[in-house]
Amino acid sequence: MSNLTVSPSPHIHSKDSTRSLMTDVVIALVPAVICSVVFLGLRELLVLAVSVASCLLLEWAVTRFMMKKPSTIGDMSAVVTGILLALNVPYTLPLWIVAIGAAVAIGVAKMTFGGLGQNVFNPAIAGRVFLLVSYPSQMTHWEAPQGLFGADAITGPTPLGAIKEGLLQGSSVKDIMTEHGYNYGQMLFANIGGSAGEICAIALLAGFVYLLVRRVIKPWITLSIFATVALTSLIFWGINPDRFTDPCFNLLTGGLILGACFMATDYVTSPMSTKGGIIFGVGIGFLTVMIRYFGSYPEGVSFAILIMNSVVPLLNRWFKQKKFGRA
Repeated sequence: MSNLTVSPSPHIHSKDSTRSLMTDVVIALVPAVICSVVFLGLRELLVLAVSVASCLLLEWAVTRFMMKKPSTIGDMSAVVTGILLALNVPYTLPLWIVAIGAAVAIGVAKMTFGGLGQNVFNPAIAGRVFLLVSYPSQMTHWEAPQGLFGADAITGPTPLGAIKEGLLQGSSVKDIMTEHGYNYGQMLFANIGGSAGEICAIALLAGFVYLLVRRVIKPWITLSIFATVALTSLIFWGINPDRFTDPCFNLLTGGLILGACFMATDYVTSPMSTKGGIIFGVGIGFLTVMIRYFGSYPEGVSFAILIMNSVVPLLNRWFKQKKFGRA
């Protein structure tokens, strides 16, 4: 007598697996990784290698020796976490600090909850925020891109940091932009300062399009983040353009594109329903702008995503996806 219960048809079978989905995410991140190495140099490649290796090693050790289960590193999720963490930190960050960030991402934010599919918070963002709080000096030390085999790097603030510092000194947004020579074409292709994931917006958007074409993710969360950031900043900018940055600046600077396209869309830590996903994205976009405008930190994407991650269980309870076959 079989103990299996076979439900009535229709049955839907998909060839997708965790490994195939995560492999697609890795492929989507390849353009951003290539640009980061080209613009920042071989040091960024070393940061990527240490981050990915640390994530893989820790996940293997936890599953093998603590959880007494077969290794899960073959599903590629640890590789994705390692790449995203490396793209979220300065390329000059000491490698031992990178390894600590990977340990927090995998050991605390992921495996403590039982592994992939059970974690509440996005592991890469949790690791990044931990490093930002624990090592603020190293995590806010930015150096301008100098090329693959470039000369000595030049220390400089991120555009968000420069705006925040300039406003505190009484300058207007327009004067700060002129002083630092910022322009939107530069922000679109090669930012000055910032983490590796901020270097080339075009590369990140190309990866996002790839994920959409492959149907790995749906666009609602990302688009709702972009729309909310644009609308909220447009309102404040319209009120006082000398004090608040415009929508294009907020969309192209910082880790917004990386966070909206690759981290907010994480299956495990985002809502299951379309309506829940839109509210999730609106919350991230609004909190990001509020932290940028009124918070102590110039950037707010990571904090916004973590805060909204904690709301996901409620969104899943309030908004449920329509059952297949129901009108």
